[in-house]
Amino acid sequence: MNRFLITGVLFLSLLLFTQKVRAQFDVHFTQYWDLNGYYNPAWAGQTDKLNMYGTYSMQLTNFDRSPRTMYVGADMPLLLFDKKQGVGAGFLNDAIGLFRNQRAWLQYSYKVKTKKGNLGLGLQVGFVNVSFDPTDLDLGSSESDPAFPTQKESGTGLDLGVGAFYSQPKFYLGFSAQHLTSPIIEFGSSDSGETSEIKIKPMLYFTGGYNIQTRNPLISIQPSVLVQSDFNSTRVDFTGRFFYTFEEKKLALGFTYSPTTSVTLSIGAVIRSITVGYAYEMYTSQIGIGNGSHDLVVSYAMDINLFKKSKNKHKSIRIL
Repeated sequence: MNRFLITGVLFLSLLLFTQKVRAQFDVHFTQYWDLNGYYNPAWAGQTDKLNMYGTYSMQLTNFDRSPRTMYVGADMPLLLFDKKQGVGAGFLNDAIGLFRNQRAWLQYSYKVKTKKGNLGLGLQVGFVNVSFDPTDLDLGSSESDPAFPTQKESGTGLDLGVGAFYSQPKFYLGFSAQHLTSPIIEFGSSDSGETSEIKIKPMLYFTGGYNIQTRNPLISIQPSVLVQSDFNSTRVDFTGRFFYTFEEKKLALGFTYSPTTSVTLSIGAVIRSITVGYAYEMYTSQIGIGNGSHDLVVSYAMDINLFKKSKNKHKSIRIL
């Protein structure tokens, strides 16, 4: 069973990677393994913890108006009609150039207990708002372009997503589809009477990871993969992380390779209920190493004990 799943992971990764890489609407987080709630609504309630997490990303740091992204989210399990379920929420603020993309959503996940693991089936409902602010932009000429907006414009659309997430102590697999409504964001008319719009294409995500315990009980290795595609462009991230665990502390060192795009170095630590991670992405194109991206992730987990009678305790939530 495990060999079949791992083979499927590699096959899907290679299949999607054969497509030409182009720009995508969704932001990419280098430390995707700590942000399952962002990529997949089925993750909500997958553990028995109240999970709260956030990240801040600075991309292409030495360029003017370079992307800046903030994401915060939370999820927790729920017991209804003696069935385990999960709920979650998230908010994303992504600023790039003259555009600002904001998303907010609620998540619901139904849980199915399997022989060796847990399967979640999730639904996500929210909205996406895109705004364009040219008020401080110099077009470089004394005469304004009548086709170019001169004031701030914004539009909002309904956003839906679905997903499935399966986890065992040794591995996890997740698949999700975002922007299923293909939101069309319309802006107000310019001086020439023209109306602008942005159509957001559906995005598919696939995540997978495996835990390898070495002969040294303090050291483990965790390979993982992230594939994101809108069928016009695809990005694949292959990651290997090395963990050193001592008592209630865990230190991590990771390396990620995204073919034709970048290499990323990451470090992290888990101390009791708090996880902190930092990553620096170095682009392999002419953008250069010094113009890379910084990524900071912080998360907190609390045992809320919905399924047992003992008092609440604070513990780490890491599946792998």
